[in-house]
Amino acid sequence: MAIIIKNAEEIELMREAGRILAKVHEELGNQVHAGMSTKDVDRICEELIRSYGCEPSFLGYEGYPASVCVSVNEEVVHGIPSDKRILKEGDIVSLDTGVIYMGYQSDAARTHILGEVPESVKKLVRITEESFFEGIKYAKAGNHLYDISAAIDSYIKPHGFGIVRQLTGHGIGKDMHEDPYIPNYRKLTRGPKLEAGMTLAIEPMVNLGTWKVDWMDDGWTVVTADRKYSAHYENTVLVTDGEPEILSLISGDK
Repeated sequence: MAIIIKNAEEIELMREAGRILAKVHEELGNQVHAGMSTKDVDRICEELIRSYGCEPSFLGYEGYPASVCVSVNEEVVHGIPSDKRILKEGDIVSLDTGVIYMGYQSDAARTHILGEVPESVKKLVRITEESFFEGIKYAKAGNHLYDISAAIDSYIKPHGFGIVRQLTGHGIGKDMHEDPYIPNYRKLTRGPKLEAGMTLAIEPMVNLGTWKVDWMDDGWTVVTADRKYSAHYENTVLVTDGEPEILSLISGDK
């Protein structure tokens, strides 16, 4: 496992990529509403990313056909936008997107609730987001990678939700996916030691029911095996000698 340590110049570029992505998510989230198609969401997202002088990370990545993954209800991740998929009241919508700024990437995801949903679904979305912040308490130089995983696991498990195991977080930098892979569940070992300058995309994916998932025939869309709802929350994080720095979150948003 070769984890790339970023230098000061690279970190500044990733800070700017993260700042832009945070704004894209804020503006995109404000525009998502019942009655629009998931393809409408993609069009808005691509326009926002390009308006900041960035390239969409996802568009064309390994053949993915859009600038944002729009995953609705039982869709965990990688939902492909479509003119035929219309959002409605009572849906939850996970938006996962990334930007490339001067060759460096940032990646983040948010789950939005449209209208009224059961309390159990509200709790799922809330606990998924909170588990991220529990995990990054350990994203400090000198700790170990799987300390993050264990903290996320420990926060989610008491609520009875399923933690997706087939998909993980990842390192990020010039490439969308770099070493290391970052599970959201407890591992038997603590993993590699964290060092200042590591940049990680940490992304709990949590299901209302089973942790098991299926892949749809499009080769991209991942759904819960029991077709119950799923939530996703992600940010790009810089490991430092002190508190971790969340690069893709506007200050005060938590």
